[in-house]
Amino acid sequence: MEGRIRKGIGGFYYVETEDGEIYSCRARGLFRKDGVKPLVGDRVRMQLIDEEAKEGSVLEVLPRSNSMIRPEAANVDQAMLVFALASPDPNPVIIDRFLLELQNRDIPCILVFNKKDLAGDEKAEEFLAAYRAAGAEAVALSAKAEGAADTLRSLIRGRVTWLAGPSGVGKSTIVNLLCPGAFAETGGISKKLGRGKNTTRHSELFPVEGGGYICDTPGFTSFDALSLDAEELKDHYPEFLPFTDACRFRNCRHLDEPGCAVREAAESGEIPLLRYRNYCNIYTEQKERKRY
Repeated sequence: MEGRIRKGIGGFYYVETEDGEIYSCRARGLFRKDGVKPLVGDRVRMQLIDEEAKEGSVLEVLPRSNSMIRPEAANVDQAMLVFALASPDPNPVIIDRFLLELQNRDIPCILVFNKKDLAGDEKAEEFLAAYRAAGAEAVALSAKAEGAADTLRSLIRGRVTWLAGPSGVGKSTIVNLLCPGAFAETGGISKKLGRGKNTTRHSELFPVEGGGYICDTPGFTSFDALSLDAEELKDHYPEFLPFTDACRFRNCRHLDEPGCAVREAAESGEIPLLRYRNYCNIYTEQKERKRY
C-alpha cells in the first residue's frame, strides 16, 4: 500500500492512504541504518500489519520533489511564512533568510503579515512594498478579522502548503481558521521572554476546507540553516539586478565599494532600504560562519 505521512511523533508515523484511512506505522530499522528519516509529507510504501487496529510498517520512502530541513517536511507545493507586524515585532533578517532559502530550493513563497490591527496601515505598507518589490507574494491582515479566512484559503486551495513562522505570530489561529477540526492549541505571548509561546511541537498535515493541506510546523526564534554562501546572496536579491551593471567593479559585493550603484539606489529609495540592510547583515553573518 502507498500513502502520505500526515504526522510523525514518538517514532510513529501516521500514514493516510488514498481511501482516507490513517494507519499508525513504525519505520523499518533499515532507515536508521541508511540514515534516512521519513518526513511529514513523504509519500511512502507501507506494509499492512493489522487492518482492524489500523497498524502498519513503513517500508520505503518514495522519491521526494523537495524537502525542508527546519522545520522538517517534504513534497510541498509552496510555503506560507507568517510574521506578526506587532507583538512580536517582525525580524526582517529572519524573513530574508527564509526567502533566500526557499528561492534556492525553487519553492514558491507567500508572505503573510498578521496582526495588522495592532500595527497600523503605515507599517503594513512598508513591509508589503519591500517584499513585493522582491517579487514575493505578500498580504497583510488580521487573522481574526472578517474575510481573513477567505483571503488565506484563496492562496492555498488545492496545494500542499508548508506553514512556518516565529512563535506567537498567529500560525495556530490560521490553522484553526482554515482547518476546522484541527483544534490547534493557541498561545499568547510570553511577557518574560517577549516572544510567543510555542504551541505546535511537531509538524503535521491538516486538510484544508476546499482542498489541499497545510503543513503546520513548530515555531522558532531564529533561522540559521541557510545553504547559500555569502558571495551568492546578491544574485538572490532581484531588486539589485537593474543596477548591478552600473557598479564600477564587475565583482562588486554591494557593500562599501566605491561606485556601487546598488548601494546608491538603496540610499536614494530606488531599492527598499530594509532589504538592502538585510542583505548587508546576512552577508556579514555568512562570512563569519564560514570562518568557524
